[in-house]
Order: sequence, then C-alpha cells, then structure tokens
Amino acid sequence: MLPYGNALLSLLPSEKNKELEMVSESSGASNLDNESLLVRKMKNYNVGIDDDKEEKVNSNLNDDDIDFVEDETVGNVNVDMEEGFMMHNASGESAILPPLIVTPDKPLLIESVVEKKSESEGSVYNGSDHRMFLNERKDIPSVSSNGSLVPNKRKMRCLMPPKSVTTINEMERLLVGHRARSRAMRPRWSSERDKEILTAKLKIESPPILKNDRELYAPLFRNVSMFKRSYELMERVLKVYVYKEGQKPIFHQPVLKGLYASEGWFIKLMERDNRFTVKDPRKAHLFYMPFSSLMLQRTLYVPNSHNRTNLRQYLKDYSEKIAAKYRFWNRTGGADHFLAACHDWAPYETRHYMEHCIKALCNADVTIGFKIGRDVSLPETYVRSARNPLRDLGGKPPSQRHTLAFYAGSMHGYFRPILLKYWNDKEPDMKILGPMPPGVASKMNYIHQMQRSKYCICPKGYEVNSPRIVEAIFYECVPVIISDNFVPPFFEVLNWESFSVIIAEKEIPNLRKILVSIEEQKYLEMQLNVRKVQKHFLWHAKPVKYDLFHMTLHSIWYNRVFQIKSR
Repeated sequence: MLPYGNALLSLLPSEKNKELEMVSESSGASNLDNESLLVRKMKNYNVGIDDDKEEKVNSNLNDDDIDFVEDETVGNVNVDMEEGFMMHNASGESAILPPLIVTPDKPLLIESVVEKKSESEGSVYNGSDHRMFLNERKDIPSVSSNGSLVPNKRKMRCLMPPKSVTTINEMERLLVGHRARSRAMRPRWSSERDKEILTAKLKIESPPILKNDRELYAPLFRNVSMFKRSYELMERVLKVYVYKEGQKPIFHQPVLKGLYASEGWFIKLMERDNRFTVKDPRKAHLFYMPFSSLMLQRTLYVPNSHNRTNLRQYLKDYSEKIAAKYRFWNRTGGADHFLAACHDWAPYETRHYMEHCIKALCNADVTIGFKIGRDVSLPETYVRSARNPLRDLGGKPPSQRHTLAFYAGSMHGYFRPILLKYWNDKEPDMKILGPMPPGVASKMNYIHQMQRSKYCICPKGYEVNSPRIVEAIFYECVPVIISDNFVPPFFEVLNWESFSVIIAEKEIPNLRKILVSIEEQKYLEMQLNVRKVQKHFLWHAKPVKYDLFHMTLHSIWYNRVFQIKSR
C-alpha cells in the first residue's frame, strides 16, 4: 500500500505527476518556474489522534513549516527545500552543498526570475543574470558568470498531499480530551471574572433538557441543551474589553467585502457593540485585539520578498505594548485574549507571541497549530456586497435541483486537478468545471448553478479552508467538504454530519458513488438542515440572535469556559 501522500499523488493527471515527482540528490535539475524563492530547512511532522502526540507535534512546529503562498490571484509562491543545493561550476563539475538552516534572523533569499527551460534541461539560475544572498554562509562559493545554481526538487507543502490525516472521528476524540484536560495556563492571581466563568461552566455542564425550541433546531447541534444554556449565559455574563491601541489601517479598519470579509465584519460589529463590550478592562472576561490579518499583509508585506518576518514582528510589538500597559495579558499569558483572522497567513503571524490566545481562524488546519477545543474555526465568507451581505440568499427547492454535484473554480493547490481529472465531463449530472470566465454574467451563472444543485463540492485550494462551504449553505445546497485536516466551523457546537458530507481526499475516485448512495430521504433531511443552519452563517449590519457574529463570539466564550483554570 502506498503511503497516504503518495497514494494521492497517484491520482494526479500524468503531466501533474511529473511536476510533483520528488527528486533525490542524484536527480537532474528542477522544473521550477516561480519568480523568486524562499529556501527553508523543512522537517516532517505527523499529526495523530493521541492528545500527547498532538501536543508534541504542535510544540515542535516551526514557523518555517508553514508554507508561503502570496495570493491565489498573484500566483507567486515559494518552494521549500530540504536536501541542499547542487552547485555547477564552469567546468561542469557539481557538488552537493549541506542543507542550509534558515531562521527569521538568518534568512536565505534568492531574488531571481527563473528561466523556463525545456523539460530535459530543467530550470536553472544563471549567475550572470541573478543575485543570490546567503546570509551567515560565507563559506559557500559564489556562482560564476557562466555557472548555474540548481536546487533539488522539493515542492511546497500546499502543493503536496498531507503526510498524515486527522479524521473527523479523531477530531471528535481530541475535542473530548481537551474538554477533560485544559492546556491553558493557570492564572498568576485570582479574579472575580474567573469565578463568574467557572460558575457558568457548572451551569452549562448541567443544563435543563431542551425540547422543541422554536429558535434552535436540535439536529444541528452536538448538544442543543448545552448550547442554549451557554448562549443564554453568554448574553447574561460575558463582558469584552476591546483594546483601543493599534493604528489604522491594520487595526480598527475592517474590510467588509471579498474573500476575507469575515474578520472585517467581526471587527466592525465587535467595536460597535454596546451589549458585550465594557470600557473598564477590570470588568472584562475576555480581551479582543481588533487587527485585520488582511490589512497587515496589504500594509507591511513587500511583494515578492517572500519574507513575513516584519508582519510577525509588528504583532509581537503590539502584544508587548499591551502587556506593558495593562496587567491582564501577563495574568494569563494571553489565554483570555482573542483575535479573529481570516487571511491564510494568520497561523504564522500569530505564532509564538500570541500562541496562548484564543484564535478564530479561517485557516483551521490541525497540521499547522490549530488547537481543537481552544481555537475557533471561523467561517470564510465571500461577501459580494458590503451594503447587502444577504444578496441572492436562498435557492431552489429539492424537487428543482436536477444537478447531482457542482463545482467551478481555479486550479491552485494539488487537489483540484485531481478532482477535474476524475469528474470533468465524465457524467451528465456532475458539473465539475475549471475557472469560469470573468464578468457579471459568469458570476450569476455560478450562483444559479449552486442554487440548482443537490450537492456543492467544496475542495481545498492552497489551504484547507474554502468560502464554498458557506456559499453552499447560503444557496441551500448540501456542502461536500473534501479537505483533509480541516476543522469545520464552530466544530465545538455544531453537528456537521447532519447537514454536510465530509469525504477524505483519497476517496475522490468514488465521489459519485458516495453521493448516489445517499438515500433520497437522507438527502432531504440534510437539505432541510442546511436551510435551518443557514441563519447561523449570515452577517447582518445589525447583529441578530444566533447569527454569524453571535455564533463566533459564542464559540470564543464557550472554548474559554472549558479551558479556564482556577488559581
């Protein structure tokens, strides 16, 4: 049996297989065609179901183990190297240099435009045209004017299948384990606010049994009685202090439209809230740091530099500033502080200095440090109209949904080419397409297809998260999530099996078989549940009960309740 990653590679189209083939030290030149490279020393980690094992994995995870993709629309990416370089001199001789261990303090940056060669030649770096900066490695000889630098082929993580997979069932066990054994820091001194949370915890754990609630639909939840009790206590007890520190545009300037709109809407609504927020931080149970990971990238990142150290440093300086000005951060090590960030880079930017905070992240990947039971999987919502985020809401009834499955989108990442290889133009009831043409008409066609399909395929791209999950719910289409190691939104409270289909990436050849095997009555139940759960995934200019703003805040509150430790 092939290892998991190799098994997925075998599903790729043959031409893609060639591009993704691993090359040993003795192999020829690489087929790299990126404009610049950040070369890093990589380590391999496996994530399993054992709590101690997961703790060990996450504690050993380096910043450099998080891949670097600039933007889906830009297409500039980095390549992670492991084995070292092969140097060629003018006489044609070659030698393998030892691997370079690169840290944020000792970066290795190659600035170049990679020349495209024929497949037999591969891609080389011509020393006469390009510069190579090798910090702290004076012992490495320079490349001669007619020489070349050829890196061994090592694809970035997001272009390769994961080496291990944490299934939904394993995530369930991790959640239960983390509920029973909190990993939060014990506070340095006691607080009345902590006592209030601990009292709320006892009430949540022994709620009155809820029957036939008119506002909540029980099948959607793990335990609707606990959720209802927790939500009521949140409304009654929770107080949040929003830090005023931080300068625009990174802080206090939400972006309400586009792919990363979730963090913007949360910033806007949290800062305008007068029900949960307090002006006196001594009265707060939780502390919110209102920065935008999108604006952090737009403001500080230097295009094509492939260096995010300054982004992380900016947040480090901010956390040190509030720690020096207020005593609250130091009391818990940041465990009662939270953030909401939707950009793919947020897990990297918030590591170390904000590691103990509650992170509401769209990129909820257990392999890059997302902690089940503490962190919150934030739904990624693609908002097309900031003035009317509910535009085009809804879809056709089940009897008018004649397409079995629909997908259309770009081909970034390793998995989507596999999806198209198997299902593009293969079955009349499977509309699995590539990118749709630009323009308003094409966008409307995309919406209409989702509104008329039974199942909407939500595959991973570069990262595990996808806005299609919320889009499917928005258009009342049952989402089919195909993204290994992705923690679904509000995982701590929602029962995703009741309104979605979750399929392992390796099962993509059996996609249609799996879908047609779902009995019609089961589909009708799931589609009804999609309509019922829809209200929990909607933004409103003025928040309403149980909407996306309140669900996000509740999950942050809920996870804090079950992670808090008494002094």
